[in-house]
Amino acid sequence: MDQTFDIGARLNAMRLAAGLSQRQLAERAGVPHAQISNVETNKVSPSVATLRKILSGLGVGMGDFFEPERSPPKGPFFSAHELVDLTSKVAALPISGGGDGALVFRQIGDARAHNLQILHEVYEPNADTGDTLLQHASSEGGYVVEGELEVTVGEEVRVLKAGEAYLFDSRVPHRFRNLSGRRTVVISACSPPYL
Repeated sequence: MDQTFDIGARLNAMRLAAGLSQRQLAERAGVPHAQISNVETNKVSPSVATLRKILSGLGVGMGDFFEPERSPPKGPFFSAHELVDLTSKVAALPISGGGDGALVFRQIGDARAHNLQILHEVYEPNADTGDTLLQHASSEGGYVVEGELEVTVGEEVRVLKAGEAYLFDSRVPHRFRNLSGRRTVVISACSPPYL
């Protein structure tokens, strides 16, 4: 393993991307709350067994946790197999304690280089970004290609069907859920990139 790999920073980034507090992750992983804090601040170096247990709360395997960021293809065109799978960054197995549906995020190209993140999102039935609302310094929009998606933005909640869209300031707390019994597909964009 790379000696400069920061386990605490990586865990913190993955937990925040999943929209979980330290306490929520501790509950999901079955470890004491202080253990999450101590690992994230690098006060302790977790054993392999402990780290594996913590990552299980995120739905992330050891390989995904330690895998270095891969360089996205340059483009300008991308085949389906060239989309960058970001699913592990949002801990999608499952994301929410209440939902049991899988969620898949695949990115087109190098979001950082273009300051624009374009995603192909798939929400299986009961997929949910979680009770802890997402919030980040971006603007985002999306178009529902297939199925329906419940979108919460601040105090507003609406179920969007295929052909409908959303656009909002991502600093406003938000959530995405598929409450239907069938798959939902969304094409979204976020600037600056979030994941």
